[in-house]
Amino acid sequence: MAVTVSLRDVVNEMEALSDEHTAYLNRTTGELLTVTHEELALAEDPEAAAEAPQWQQELLITAREVLESEDFLPLPGKFEIHEWAIMERFAESLTNAAVSEALLATLHGRRAFRRFKDAIHRLDVTEAWHRFREAALEEIAIEFLDAEGIAYCRGPRQQ
Repeated sequence: MAVTVSLRDVVNEMEALSDEHTAYLNRTTGELLTVTHEELALAEDPEAAAEAPQWQQELLITAREVLESEDFLPLPGKFEIHEWAIMERFAESLTNAAVSEALLATLHGRRAFRRFKDAIHRLDVTEAWHRFREAALEEIAIEFLDAEGIAYCRGPRQQ
């Protein structure tokens, strides 16, 4: 029987991504897990893994499983998500031209992400931004799941 994953869970994993982690979906079980790049590197190097502290040994077992099994698919990462483009689309979607222009202006130059975050608070569009971003991440997740032939539901994961 094919697994059905929770779209909400996939989006939550994508929201929590950082430069140091990769999130994976087990296509067979529907399990989602996040592994650090350090753990993946250690799992590929048996000598270094043997010297890892005891608390990390269990994590390395999981990292090895991710590396060795074709069941684990990396979720869309920063490249596929492209946060800056989502911010730009959000700014362009606003009907208030002054707010739209103010947000678009934050997206150029250094510290664009920080300026954008400050501006959404100052311009009182934080809730709209979070809804827009979540919808964009959901769309990316759906495209990923559809491309991989993985069924999903909008509610909690079905066993």
